[in-house]
Amino acid sequence: MIENNELLAMNKESQLSFEQFRKEILNDYRLACESREVSLLARKEVLTGKAKFGIFGDGKEIAQIAMAKYFKPGDFRSGYYRDQTFAFASGIANMEQFFSQLYADPDIENDPFSAGRQMNSHFATPNIDEDGNWLPLTAMMNTAADMAPTAAQMPRALGLAYASKLFREVDELKSLSHLSHNGNEICFATIGDASTSEGHFWETINAAGVLQVPLAVFVWDDGYGISVPRKHQTTKGSISAALEGFRKSEQSNGWDIYNVKGWDYAGMCEVFEEALRKVRETHVPALFHVEEITQPQGHSTSGSHERYKSKERLSWEKEFDCNLKFRQWIISNALADDATLHEVELTAKSVVLEAKKRAWDKYITPVKQQVAQAIALLKAVVDEGSVDTAFVERIRQELATNREPLRRDVLKAMASVLVRNKKQQSPALQDLKAFYNAQSATERDNYNSYLHATGANSALNVPEVPAYYGSQPTVLNGYEVLNRYFDELFSNNPNVFAFGEDVGKIGDVNQGFAGLQQKHGKLRISDTGIRELTIMGQGIGMALRGLRPIAEIQYLDYLLYGLQPLSDDVASLQYRTKGKQFCPIIVRTRGHRLEGIWHSGSPMGMIINSLRGFHICVPRNMVQAAGMYNTLLQAHEPALLIESLNGYRLKETMPENLTEFTVPLGVVDVLKEGSDITIVSYGSTLRVVEEAMQTLDELGISVELLDIQTLLPFDIHQTILKSLKKTNRILFVDEDVPGGGTAFMFQQVIEGQGGYRHLDVSPRTLSAQPHRPAYGSDGDYFSKPNVEDVIAVVVDMMEE
Repeated sequence: MIENNELLAMNKESQLSFEQFRKEILNDYRLACESREVSLLARKEVLTGKAKFGIFGDGKEIAQIAMAKYFKPGDFRSGYYRDQTFAFASGIANMEQFFSQLYADPDIENDPFSAGRQMNSHFATPNIDEDGNWLPLTAMMNTAADMAPTAAQMPRALGLAYASKLFREVDELKSLSHLSHNGNEICFATIGDASTSEGHFWETINAAGVLQVPLAVFVWDDGYGISVPRKHQTTKGSISAALEGFRKSEQSNGWDIYNVKGWDYAGMCEVFEEALRKVRETHVPALFHVEEITQPQGHSTSGSHERYKSKERLSWEKEFDCNLKFRQWIISNALADDATLHEVELTAKSVVLEAKKRAWDKYITPVKQQVAQAIALLKAVVDEGSVDTAFVERIRQELATNREPLRRDVLKAMASVLVRNKKQQSPALQDLKAFYNAQSATERDNYNSYLHATGANSALNVPEVPAYYGSQPTVLNGYEVLNRYFDELFSNNPNVFAFGEDVGKIGDVNQGFAGLQQKHGKLRISDTGIRELTIMGQGIGMALRGLRPIAEIQYLDYLLYGLQPLSDDVASLQYRTKGKQFCPIIVRTRGHRLEGIWHSGSPMGMIINSLRGFHICVPRNMVQAAGMYNTLLQAHEPALLIESLNGYRLKETMPENLTEFTVPLGVVDVLKEGSDITIVSYGSTLRVVEEAMQTLDELGISVELLDIQTLLPFDIHQTILKSLKKTNRILFVDEDVPGGGTAFMFQQVIEGQGGYRHLDVSPRTLSAQPHRPAYGSDGDYFSKPNVEDVIAVVVDMMEE
């Protein structure tokens, strides 16, 4: 018998009577039974073909019910795809929504987490409304949008918890009571034991231990990572034992570490209540190693755990199933008898079955309506008799006899008829085509919308404010312009924070923040360890909670370290939540020309392809960079801004309205008009082209030079095409590898804008060599486009 049930019954804080306590226990058992039934029934739906794939939280019900008791409004979850019971217990999700997501229902009302764009148990809650206002997060049960990569939830968990530290310790944030109650919010992070082997986990643990933030990590330990046992995953065969060096002492920072059994309801409640109270009050992070978890149905619907678990292990799992253990505990403590619990179990089955039926009906009804409409229109085509009626009738019959049709089946049936009769103009075919076009538009919204924000949240809708220069403008070095800009920005916007390697005390490696930490405080402008992955995570979590982080990657080459959460999490966030959740992080870095293999990077092709969903800003100087920061800070979208590494000490004229003027994104700047050839470039390479133009002018070649300013979005007004129509020759220049950034620009203009129609000679791209740049000035010259390269290519094009 569990000895601490008396503690639960006599809970002083809640002052529950015994009858209330008993009622709560039975309610918890009901929820555990319902969640288990969800797992069992959902697996059947996958195996019978109604759903594509399933991964479930069976075996973790009791632990998640226990932890959910201490999850409060304002808290955030950053979990993984086995947290269905926690979602049910906290009210983040209900069972019908779970099944709607399992069926991939594209209706956002049915699957409010992803509109069918993510697999089951990927939850999300909104944080910003359509008018660009932050929702009252302190009144909500919040969760960051789930994703599948293992341990990917950990870096942002650091940021979600770090935001609480800032809300508690930064006086300028005290008034934002809709975002935080004095930093009392905890981030609850969950992770499977095997995933603690990932570097994401260890970097997060280290950073949270240094920062001392209210992060509670729950490790579900079922002894395996799919088929690989724990002894092959973790040093000492125990993550809590391996983390002993991180344990906090009176003399050090670090973590509090707790061990509990996943089937011990009372024991977990007792530990979680006190430990989470301490996390909330002291901001000391805590790790809960939840051991002896079982996985009754194995890892997922793609395989059976009987293949790799011994008979002894399988027998033990049945005996120590958490729901069974909870049932035994209830009876042994005279809280209910067998008959009462049996009734709870039967009711749970019927409740889940009804939830499943409702979800399926909501999913399939509009599909059947589409089928019925398409069948009627196809029949009209057959009856009209103006086409190959035998073929159309076969297509109609195939669609009519499809017992579980998909939306694609409806469109494919109609498309197969329309493509064979493209030149026919009969009334029945026109009706079919109209319905096909309407359904295609609907499905494009269902499956291809919201990569970027819309309306008030969109950076493209920020009004353009031109830079204003006085009669005697100040001329400064580029880094001094940025320094003045950041000083004004931090004075006027208390929500903005900057952090990264060497950003704080020395003011960043190029002095953009020089002296500003001393003026604005160590929490507003702060140093971090060398940990790019969690610098990005720190920014992601802060951005999800209403702050405006500028998270720095010291050099563009190091972006690879932090790329995974930016690509898998942030870039896809608006898409995979269909515009319900926003993460307006600004990633600041510097790149392009310098010297050496790891300090001169310009991997724009990699960035463009891995960060669709971001705005990619490539300003040619620091004034343009300031204008882009202004634009981005008025919207709620993520962006990567790459300052030109060799431009910090070039002279620039500073605008009077330094923190008010905006640079519109996606708008090409015509730096010089010309008539013979269009050259398209950006960033540092523009200066190479400008130098080459001096010689080209002497040769009588008139160059029109265009600065794209942003790679994403790209030339939304088709300014490049207008230039090409005038010159009929075009050269794309950048310093990425061949087929990188230049290939992207080439495709956008020649194919996307139809530029091929206006060419007199073959278009060209001029890029760097396929290897990384060699060290030294000669290495730069021979590795990347130089002035003579530009001249040679342009002369060849003029002579062609």
